[in-house]
Amino acid sequence: MMKDEGAENAVVALPPPSTAYRRYALCVLLFVFVLNHLDRQVINILAEPIKHDLEIKDWQIGLMTGFAFAMLYTVAGLPIAHLAGFYNRSKIIAASVLIWSAFTALSGFAQNFSQLVLCRVGVGVGEAGCTPPAQSLIVDDTPKARRASVLSVYHMGVPIGSLFGLALGGLLLDAFGWRVAFVAAGAPGILMALLVLLTIRDRRAAAKPSSANAERGQFATTLRVLASRRTFWLLSLATAFKAFIGYGHAPFTASFFFRVHGEELAALAAGFGLKPAGFLGLTLGLIFGLAGVSGAWIGGRLADHAATRDVRAYMSVPAIAAVATIPFTIAAFLADSALLAIMLLVIPSVLNNIWYGPVHTAQQSLVPPHMRAMATAVLLFVLNLIGLGLGPITVGLISDYLAGPGGLGPGDGVRWALILSSLIGLLTFGLFWAARKTIREELIS
Repeated sequence: MMKDEGAENAVVALPPPSTAYRRYALCVLLFVFVLNHLDRQVINILAEPIKHDLEIKDWQIGLMTGFAFAMLYTVAGLPIAHLAGFYNRSKIIAASVLIWSAFTALSGFAQNFSQLVLCRVGVGVGEAGCTPPAQSLIVDDTPKARRASVLSVYHMGVPIGSLFGLALGGLLLDAFGWRVAFVAAGAPGILMALLVLLTIRDRRAAAKPSSANAERGQFATTLRVLASRRTFWLLSLATAFKAFIGYGHAPFTASFFFRVHGEELAALAAGFGLKPAGFLGLTLGLIFGLAGVSGAWIGGRLADHAATRDVRAYMSVPAIAAVATIPFTIAAFLADSALLAIMLLVIPSVLNNIWYGPVHTAQQSLVPPHMRAMATAVLLFVLNLIGLGLGPITVGLISDYLAGPGGLGPGDGVRWALILSSLIGLLTFGLFWAARKTIREELIS
């Protein structure tokens, strides 16, 4: 394994926190990440009524849910992560929660497409300050042998946030409309920001000022270290294309069911005494949430166990999951029945979340501790620039093209856009598998 000269001198020896505090902090940061993805994903169940209310096209939905959000999310993440290298990370997280929650609530007051896009940009700026400092805090406090398992718990915030975003968003949409759904999604963030500020400690910030000051110049140093890590760039690109599929599908999966299986969906919803949006939001939320949590937990446990024998498991586990997802995803979107399609989506929902623990453990272990926040930000920069920035708008453009005059129509247009984009999983598999060749030599901590 590689060593960086002087890395040890840059790290301050700090007493470990108690087990009880570690568990408490993980729970709080998990809930922060749940709100992060609730506010990010709630727009997906609201996309169809927003489209009709504001009279926009699928590519504009993709722009609004992806590129507009990612535009400053990716850029802001780097300076915020640099700040997290020497400033109190708990304060950064608290401020970020407050910002993205306020812009989520403001989305409910948007009167046109441009205003809604500006609100999504604000949400992206706020959310950029969440994962780099939070993940850095968690890894600092976690023994090496348990990092994949613990980080997989933190990243359960993605499926849990999606669960609540889709389920509550759908129910609120049916009861009060999409504007109230945005306001309700943003409101809890104010209390969460206070909880983080008052109860989460940054032990490194409590170190001697000279120790903190020594880390202020680490931006360029971190980039130089990452430049020498072939594994880091391979796994970053792999997760970026994985995110391209996930974020590309997110705003159009509900639209697919409304357009292709609308009548069956209405009948199923009526059987449960619900309206279609509430039923679909609750159903997809439960699938993406519960199956996603299972996938994240399985991925972390499996990688920690397998890595005791061969650290290449951190790459082979997500590689196999990525390619196994493809046939089930295609089958779901080709199914003639809404109920069958929903059932088939359970398996991809498990497999799509397996990568969180292994990948984030690997990228955190490729750099010294004081560079972890910046390494996370660089990974998220690549992931969100390609995945979030390009995924939704590309799927939207394909859908509009296929559904255009003389084309397949809106239902089959979105169906084949989702199917074709799922094939990117083959590229994800290849990149993860290539990263196995260098990971053993490049891990340092």
